[in-house]
Parts: sequence; structure tokens; C-alpha cells
Amino acid sequence: MTIEGGKKGKLHAVKADISKEVDILNAFKWTSDNVGPVHILVNNAGVAQKTNLTTEGDTEKWRQIFETNVMGLCIATREAVKIMQAKKIDGHIIHINSIVGHRILTLPGRNVYPASKFAVTALTETLRHELRHLGLKIKITSLSPGRVATEFGQNVVTDPKILEEMKKLPRLTSESVANAVLYVLSTPPDVQIPELMIQPMGEEF
Repeated sequence: MTIEGGKKGKLHAVKADISKEVDILNAFKWTSDNVGPVHILVNNAGVAQKTNLTTEGDTEKWRQIFETNVMGLCIATREAVKIMQAKKIDGHIIHINSIVGHRILTLPGRNVYPASKFAVTALTETLRHELRHLGLKIKITSLSPGRVATEFGQNVVTDPKILEEMKKLPRLTSESVANAVLYVLSTPPDVQIPELMIQPMGEEF
């Protein structure tokens, strides 16, 4: 593949279920054995489920959200920090958070998803303090997009009228989110961006 600037690169796909610790550990081992130590970790995996917090609340769906959005993120972060510390790498960890990790929006079907993202916000700040206490120069950033034009969350809202209304709302592109990640990674070693929120023009929170 050709990356920005015309430079050649390789993309390695490794299948892993982020809600299963053994899969995460195997993915890190494969990466270390075949590519090399981790310098950058982007925790992008996330899941939303159609349920609620009241009479139809589904315990298993709640659990799936927290296992992926919180526990999977924590395990992947731990493994990355282990490698960076052992190899003396001043790496960078980016959590793809959400605007709902900072405030609750009045949209249906949210259930425990915002709680999982509020956890990511807290985990980012807690990790920043831990890294500083350990004397590690690993950067940590929480990147919180607003609405993004992807297929994510389409299983949560199924009412045709609501879906049509949502389509009219301003949305970011996935490329915009990727560019925000590149911006954060481009900062010099002495610059830390703990939190970055991005939203489409015209969107209000």
C-alpha cells in the first residue's frame, strides 16, 4: 500500500475479539513477534446495543458494551504500556471516546453506552496520572468525536422516522476523525493533548 507522501507501507490485519482477553494478548504477541514493539495504540473498538435501562434492560447486552468499550480498552492499554516501558519507547495511546462521554444527548437507545464512554474519559485522566507517577513519557489522549457518518450504532435506532431525522443532522466523516488522530500524533514530544473534542460544523451539544 502507498501512504501519505508516496511512501510505501504494509498493513497487517490480525483478527481479535476485543471483548476476550486471550484474543487481545495473542494480537499483541503476534504484533511483537512479526512487526516489532508497539509505539502507537489507537483504542478504536466500540459497540452499542439496542436495549434500555428499564423494563427491557438486557443484562447480557449491557455486559457486552462494558466488556468491549471499557475492559477491552483497559487490557489493550495495559499490554501496550508494558511493551513501551520494557523497550523504553516514548509512545502514544489514543482512546477514541465520544462526545457522550462528557454529556448526555437526548437521543433514544443510549442505555449504558454513555456510561461506558464516561468511563473512558475517567480512565484517560487516571492513566495520565499513573504514567506521570511512573516517570514514563508515554502520551495519552482521549479523542471525542460528535456524530460520525459510519454504520456504527445503526442497530440501536430502528424507527424509520428517527433515522430520517438523524440523517439530516450534520456529521463528521471517518476521514475527519483519522485526520484528528494524525494531528494528535504530529505534536512534538513536549506537547500533551489529554482531551480533544471534534464536532461537525453546525452541530450543537
